[in-house]
Amino acid sequence: MTPLAFSIRRVILANHDGAYATQDNRARGLAAMADELKALGYGLKDVKNLKPAHVNALVAHWKRHDIRDATIRNRLGWVRWLAIKAGKPGLIPASNSAFGLASRTPYQGNRARSADADTLARVSNERIRLALRLQEAFGLRREEALKLRPRLADKGDWLQLKASWCKGGRARSVPILSDTQRQLLREVAAVTGDGSLIPMGWSYRAFLQVYKAATRAGGLGKAHGLRHSYAQRRYEALTGAPCPACGGRTADAMSIADRFIDQEARLTISAELGHGRIEVTDTYLGRRWASGHFRKAAAS
Repeated sequence: MTPLAFSIRRVILANHDGAYATQDNRARGLAAMADELKALGYGLKDVKNLKPAHVNALVAHWKRHDIRDATIRNRLGWVRWLAIKAGKPGLIPASNSAFGLASRTPYQGNRARSADADTLARVSNERIRLALRLQEAFGLRREEALKLRPRLADKGDWLQLKASWCKGGRARSVPILSDTQRQLLREVAAVTGDGSLIPMGWSYRAFLQVYKAATRAGGLGKAHGLRHSYAQRRYEALTGAPCPACGGRTADAMSIADRFIDQEARLTISAELGHGRIEVTDTYLGRRWASGHFRKAAAS
């Protein structure tokens, strides 16, 4: 292990932000970056020696090796986290555009999925079935659904998700708005007691493999489309109209008042899903502006 990798490791061990997958991917990625910097000729001994020039060198190195922009954006997210934890918040620009990276992939069609009776019938494990239903009912990621402890999280009118359950270590709340949601929480609590859907004696990593096998058998893959379904239902509930992904109007066809309602709904749903940027939520709901109208709208 290089001195820089050792220094990075110390920062990681002192900060357990985020869900298991977030922490694991971040640790592996930052360790690889330390090795890459050494290979590029930078003999850094400590995180505090990192400078913008080193980040620029990494980005240039990744581009030379045809690393996708989306992957580079993820890696820069890890560097931002490291910079903040190491007391160097100015190490890296807030916007990825400073590195000439393309923005997030635009809307590519409606990917919403439903955990309907036929789908659930193909999943034999009761705990996995409940996790899938939680994902659709509350817009949870799979790790959040598996780690959720209903008796701890249930605050009456909302679920309080712990930072350690959530991607990026961003704790959040999700509203409990229906009898269907309330009944589901009772069903989950009847199985989990004071715990989560991860069985006693199992690690998250081990049970995740059971989840993956079950969702493949059920034809759901990563089941991320269940979060899309939640977002689209919430949009209609908040605005009284379907989102563009479901055939609703884009902002260019709305009145000024309806555009405001649309924006507020997207912000609300973004917070409930735990997205750091509203643009991510737009991939769930459909593009806000029709193609060719964005520049005109932005100028108005």
